[in-house]
Amino acid sequence: GRLMNKGYATDATDEQWALIESLIPPAKHGGAPRTIDMRLVFNTILYVNKTGCQWALIPNDLAKRSSAFDYFSAWKKDGTWQNIMDTLRRQIRVAAGHQSEPQKAAIDSQTVKGSEAGGARGYDGGKKINGRKRHVLVDVMGLLLAVMVTTAAVDDGAAAAQLTERLRS
Repeated sequence: GRLMNKGYATDATDEQWALIESLIPPAKHGGAPRTIDMRLVFNTILYVNKTGCQWALIPNDLAKRSSAFDYFSAWKKDGTWQNIMDTLRRQIRVAAGHQSEPQKAAIDSQTVKGSEAGGARGYDGGKKINGRKRHVLVDVMGLLLAVMVTTAAVDDGAAAAQLTERLRS
């Protein structure tokens, strides 16, 4: 059976959970009543994200792998994660005296050498590196607005257009 969650450094605090709980979608209408503890699911996802733990190796006192992964996937697909990030970013901006939505942003990219792992790679002629490129769009506070990973061959200008389009959608 499952053990009592002993608490992990990655767990959301009570204050953090208070901000996030209302952003978690309710149980689907007409289905069986939700019995799983959504905070435990959220903490399980945070644990996997922070530690890099494989889903199959989640400690027994966290949510079951199948439940946690299913919610993680559903929230990625239905925009819940994006909504959480956008809501928290707006709250941070307002608390710091800024407008909730940024008026200015900065784009940067970083080329990293490809590993032996699978995935598309390309050659960045400017940096003379064969690998992948991370393109990041941040507001003036450095808060993440959008991120995209491409082959190293993708031009920064082309990536900038794609990033800003993602921001609009």
